[in-house]
Amino acid sequence: MKIKKTTSASGKIIKNFFLVILTFIVILTLFSSLYSGQQAPKQITLNDLANDINNQQVKSISVSGNTVDAVLKDNSNVETQKEVETSLSDTLKNYGVDPKTLSQIPLEIVNESGWKYWAGILIPTLVPLILIGAFFWWTFRQAKAGANQAFSFGKSNIKLFSSFKDRATFADVAGLKEAKQELMEVVDFLKNPKKYLDLGAQIPRGVLLLGQPGTGKTLLARAVAGEAGVPFFHISASEFVEMFVGVGASRTRDAFSTAKRAAPAILFIDEIDAVGRERGAGVGGGHDEREQTLNQILVEMDGFEKDAQVIVLAATNRPDILDPALLRPGRFDRRVVLDLPDINDREAILKIHGRNKPLSKEVDLRQIAVRTPGFSGADLENLMNEGAIMAASKGQKEILQNDLYQSIEKVLLGPERRSRTLSKKEKEITAYHEAGHALVSASLKHADPVHKISVIARGQAGGYTLKLPLEDIHLKTRKQFMADLAVAFGGYSTEEIVFKDLSTGASNDLQIASDVARKMITRYGMGEKFGPITFGKTQELVFLGKEISTEKNYSEETALEIDREVEKLVKRAYDAAKKIITQRRKTLDEIAGTLMEKETIEKEEFDAMIKKSGIKPVEI
Repeated sequence: MKIKKTTSASGKIIKNFFLVILTFIVILTLFSSLYSGQQAPKQITLNDLANDINNQQVKSISVSGNTVDAVLKDNSNVETQKEVETSLSDTLKNYGVDPKTLSQIPLEIVNESGWKYWAGILIPTLVPLILIGAFFWWTFRQAKAGANQAFSFGKSNIKLFSSFKDRATFADVAGLKEAKQELMEVVDFLKNPKKYLDLGAQIPRGVLLLGQPGTGKTLLARAVAGEAGVPFFHISASEFVEMFVGVGASRTRDAFSTAKRAAPAILFIDEIDAVGRERGAGVGGGHDEREQTLNQILVEMDGFEKDAQVIVLAATNRPDILDPALLRPGRFDRRVVLDLPDINDREAILKIHGRNKPLSKEVDLRQIAVRTPGFSGADLENLMNEGAIMAASKGQKEILQNDLYQSIEKVLLGPERRSRTLSKKEKEITAYHEAGHALVSASLKHADPVHKISVIARGQAGGYTLKLPLEDIHLKTRKQFMADLAVAFGGYSTEEIVFKDLSTGASNDLQIASDVARKMITRYGMGEKFGPITFGKTQELVFLGKEISTEKNYSEETALEIDREVEKLVKRAYDAAKKIITQRRKTLDEIAGTLMEKETIEKEEFDAMIKKSGIKPVEI
């Protein structure tokens, strides 16, 4: 990276050099054109001038210093030099010119101190000197900047929080009650250390924020900065590492020393997994630059004096690859886990992101929260933004409920692709396929309810059935897995029954069903034959990234039995889906026909169809 900067600096010097030369050439050309535009006067002697005056051939005379310019009757210009320290009249008189004749010719004395005189002398002399001086000034300035860069490699690019454009506090962070409580204790410790120290409590060395991408780790750190009345320094872990050996460790020392000088203070390191990966798993043994930087972080955290009021706040979504030495007590004493928001938190997050948006009175954010299980805070922010964009594109003054519904599907699946036209046959197959998924889901007790069915292509999907749980699910039972398997086979079995043929539209469903069935047997202990036992040892390898490999720790005979158990689960789910489609063919035809006509069926209309058909959910 620094090599590129050096190369760009050299290129800038060369560019400036050529700029100076070009400017010099332009100025010379300008002056030469000005001077060349005037015809040079003819040089004559004083004798010739005296003869022309006596012969009455001179029209006018001008004197500038010792230079005499004369305009003849034929409008030609002549020039000569008079005697030094002698007037022109005396000089011409000595050459036999009659004073009466000379008095009849207009005579002009030009002041030698005029700006043209000095410009004619100074500009050709000073301009080249000024340009050359400017060039050397630019050259030395670039060289100085390069030297400063060379000596600033070891300085960290640490930033002191004063006020972000969008100042955040804990009131701007919805949910995460436990996380905010932990961090509020840290802020209170820094503001009022005495009440903790009097009871023998020691300040925590480090707080690690753990959570999936988009759960609000950086936002929570910004909220800490907004709440704390102490200096708050922030830096990304990737800024420590450079291509030069030792620079990362030097920058680490500089960042920590800066925070110590400002104590009590908070040092926030974002994406600490960039340098905190487990040692010995990368390239270069224990001497590569990243590992040296990690070693320096470990030393600095251990090197804090007992009364040093500095807290290291770090964030990562990859806690599984962090070095154990970084996580031991005494370094990161607290680990704050940020979970995905539940339905109440999602509603609160939607309200926060909808504060500055003109929402229609009909908008029910609770219904949006119901349809967004598994959404992170960043997903919900994106959802509200997409809803605003969609409303603006339609020329609306307010954001409607349907705009937010559409934005949910856009975030989940991608934008609509209405330009992807299907033939009549393909549209019929897609309609029956999605109707099969929806019908099987509505017929099973432990399946998620259907919220929407559509045959409009979105993203990579030619059609989709939107199924969402009524409440947040943290554990999943065997019956729920079996219901998911049967729903996955709903489209496959429908195509087989209705068209007596199969298409490639069910390929993704089959892959998902096979993976779920195998995990039920090998990982979750849900097989009928093997019972509570897992198969295969999963190892997470950190080598140029993260790789997951599964070690086969069972015999070939057991592998055959596992395959048979997986096949049994898949066959059971397939038979259940096929039975539902066969028994409720009339309802299937009604759903598919509505889909071909309207292309989309919402939850209310679908529920009315199911209720009219008298469908009662069953278990498998």
